[in-house]
Amino acid sequence: MTGQLVKAMLTTTDAGATAINFQFNPTELQFQRSVSLNRSAGARTASGLPKVTFAFPEPVSLSLSNLMFDTYEAGTSVLTLIDPIIKATDFVGTLERPPVYVFAWGQTQYLKCFVKQVSYKLTMFLTDGTPVRAIVDISLEEVDATQL
Repeated sequence: MTGQLVKAMLTTTDAGATAINFQFNPTELQFQRSVSLNRSAGARTASGLPKVTFAFPEPVSLSLSNLMFDTYEAGTSVLTLIDPIIKATDFVGTLERPPVYVFAWGQTQYLKCFVKQVSYKLTMFLTDGTPVRAIVDISLEEVDATQL
């Protein structure tokens, strides 16, 4: 199979927000979705289970784990590469919310979302203490952009 390597990314059109480019593609995409229920207090079915009514579907969440960023060969701080990810949870410009992104990889646009959570570890340093490798985990949550 031949072809150009396509990188996964988070694009945005929100003013003041920066697109997020991944240095290396994710090794997996973990999606999660659930349905909210309303349980009737004390009401039970004939089999003894609680009576429930279905409220609504929850937004899709997408977890990207163990994303690696490395600047060892360049000898520069890896923080410059992961800074847009860290700032993705900040409210931008006049918006009273974090930026909205589209997670896309190749021709597939998976999710219109916001960055709900970011965690990162600095795992390699130059002798002067400059961090040159980071492992990043990102949690994304679906949004209905028509409601923004």
